[in-house]
Amino acid sequence: MPNIHSLGLPRIGHKRELKFSLENYWRGDSTAQELDTTAQQLRQQRLQLQSNLDWHSVGDFSLYDHVLDTSVMLGNIPTRFEHDGSIPALDNYFRMARGRSTQASAPVSAGEMTKWFDTNYHYIVPEFSADTRFELNADKLLQEIAEARLLGAKPKPVILGPLTYLWLGKARDATDKLALLDVVLPVYEQLMLKLAQEDIEWLQIDEPALVLELTADWQAAYAAAYRRLGKLTPKILLTTYFGQLQDNLELACQLPVDGLHIDALNAFSEIERLPALLPDNKILSLGIINGRNIWKTNLTTTLDWLEPIHQQLQDRLWLAPSCSLLHVPMDLESETGLDHEIKSWLAFALQKLAELELISLALSQGRESVALQLQENKRALDARAASDRVHKTAVKSRCSQISPTMMQRNSHYPVRSQLQRKMLHLPRYPTTTIGSFPQTSEIRLLRKKNRQGELTQADYKKAMQTEIQHCIREQEACGLDVLVHGEAERNDMVEYFAEHLAGYAFTQFGWVQSYGSRCVKPPILYGDVSRPEPITLEWAQYAQSISDKPVKGMLTGPVTMLNWSFVRDDQSRRETCQQLALAIRDEVCDLEQVGINIIQIDEAALREGLPLRTSAWQEYLDWAVQCFKLTANGVTDHTQIHTHMCYSEFNDIIQAIADMDADVITIETSRSNMELLDVFDAFAYPNEIGPGVYDIHSPNTPSVDEIVSLMQKAAQRIPAERLWVNPDCGLKTRHWDEVKPALLNMVKAAKQLRAMT
Repeated sequence: MPNIHSLGLPRIGHKRELKFSLENYWRGDSTAQELDTTAQQLRQQRLQLQSNLDWHSVGDFSLYDHVLDTSVMLGNIPTRFEHDGSIPALDNYFRMARGRSTQASAPVSAGEMTKWFDTNYHYIVPEFSADTRFELNADKLLQEIAEARLLGAKPKPVILGPLTYLWLGKARDATDKLALLDVVLPVYEQLMLKLAQEDIEWLQIDEPALVLELTADWQAAYAAAYRRLGKLTPKILLTTYFGQLQDNLELACQLPVDGLHIDALNAFSEIERLPALLPDNKILSLGIINGRNIWKTNLTTTLDWLEPIHQQLQDRLWLAPSCSLLHVPMDLESETGLDHEIKSWLAFALQKLAELELISLALSQGRESVALQLQENKRALDARAASDRVHKTAVKSRCSQISPTMMQRNSHYPVRSQLQRKMLHLPRYPTTTIGSFPQTSEIRLLRKKNRQGELTQADYKKAMQTEIQHCIREQEACGLDVLVHGEAERNDMVEYFAEHLAGYAFTQFGWVQSYGSRCVKPPILYGDVSRPEPITLEWAQYAQSISDKPVKGMLTGPVTMLNWSFVRDDQSRRETCQQLALAIRDEVCDLEQVGINIIQIDEAALREGLPLRTSAWQEYLDWAVQCFKLTANGVTDHTQIHTHMCYSEFNDIIQAIADMDADVITIETSRSNMELLDVFDAFAYPNEIGPGVYDIHSPNTPSVDEIVSLMQKAAQRIPAERLWVNPDCGLKTRHWDEVKPALLNMVKAAKQLRAMT
């Protein structure tokens, strides 16, 4: 029977216990010991979930982020977090993650945060400089190994590999990241010696950077690094995932390690070559279950291609999900309210582990041993393929009629901007926010009561109008120039819109970690998409009716709707995105018709949809930009279109962002200290831009001087008349007592900037 294992599991718990425990600690409502107790319980649950596997992953659990954990394990602590020993290690960890530990602690600039490869998971970017030193701190990993052994588990520690760690980091000076390899490798060697002393047999080292386009020096560094590490014990299972290895395939197969994991779904075309490329003494682990999406595996098809490989490799074949199950919800059985037919098409983390067991059993004992399960699996997949809930002729017909003129504004930006300035009468350095305001417990309770029928629709509408009015008045009191209605009615920027579109289904407990305590509940995009009726008009009209200042209409764009959903796998992502674009286009046109003159279409997830290899970027960017333009460009020149992007690297796709031709783009720059603006030294961005000056993922309040300084950096690259002042993301996760002083400082800074010009 092939060994079965996981590369990692969800961390947050069945009921988001980690989220609530973290937030209690940060508020000062619980102790470090109480947080540690919750973490131990969650780790024990994760081991129990792996009880039927041959190896039990440990070390992938994190209180905030596994890349930050790696920085701590390697002793790579930026100098601004150094202290005299007065700050407990846990609190310093949270200072690096979010700029502060508890509410009472002193603020500091948090580590930069960006997306983990092409996922919606965020990691804390490692920082390197000429002063970077590494020193092993393996206490966390060793503790988790000891916990696993007490429960009778067979631990397989999981760590991030040295090359991927360096690749993910940023040098804060002229330091060559790759030159640090010889400095960090001795720490990895020390770690392996400690694990050998703990009688660890297998160590999983994650090197997903191997699926990227690596230069010759990075390829050579891989060979050099694993020549050193491969001489040591424990045995190394080198894991790659998220894509094909292509020109790195032979390199990965020949590295002197004991086993190699390949994402057999994304790299399916490479599987046939593996048995010949891999030395006879190496284990081959195949990721045969999708760790990124929630559809059932086609067990019969998988067995068809897997059986010959098993016959050839026998005990040298291991089986696993394609990547860590961090990216999917925990347990489908919790979804008692989900439509039964749609539920029959799905598999969450626990069901994926069960699929893994079934395939292993079929390989070792024959398909007849699981014949009933294979039949049930086939029935569900056939029903999905034939369902008229999935396929809608009218939607496909409308998509076939899309024309190039639907993606074009009537006039170019210079003409539009003059018309918009005359209509809006905004000052130089106009101030605004990204859309959402604090989601208080009172707001969440109102939505819950309405959902459960305890609050009539009329009473709910009145209550939401009260919240909108409060939000408008607070913004007016702060002196903002362009207002938003605050999005009190929205549970999530994607899920809310999905609830009003045909083709989506929703879970009750399908939470996935985005970063730290932030969890999202991606909707399930199972069928052709359309908009049955307007979604936001009523709220936008009410907000505009109670203020003389312009109020933005707030929408989520089609690419973000696509990338932040569990998207269907039975048609191209491009086709699905076109359907979303047409549905949201209807909303844009309706907003304009009722007098909303500024409409923001958020594309926060544009970059994370990029293929991992740059050679494939252009095809994606072409259709993604076209879908945005299809959504936005049904309006007149007088209507100002905004878009927003957050927490990704945008310098290398700036031309595509310009091609979107939004009148205004707001974008994250605060944590990266306006690093994004470096691209404008060589690229003349043609439209207006609001570089975020308020890091909303930290409880810290930006000072007036800090904001002025950041905006002055921006004004060196972009004319002042095309600059906006705004936070770097929405404010829903913050509290009013944090938001108001930050916005007041933002407005004061804008006034200072106007006085200087």
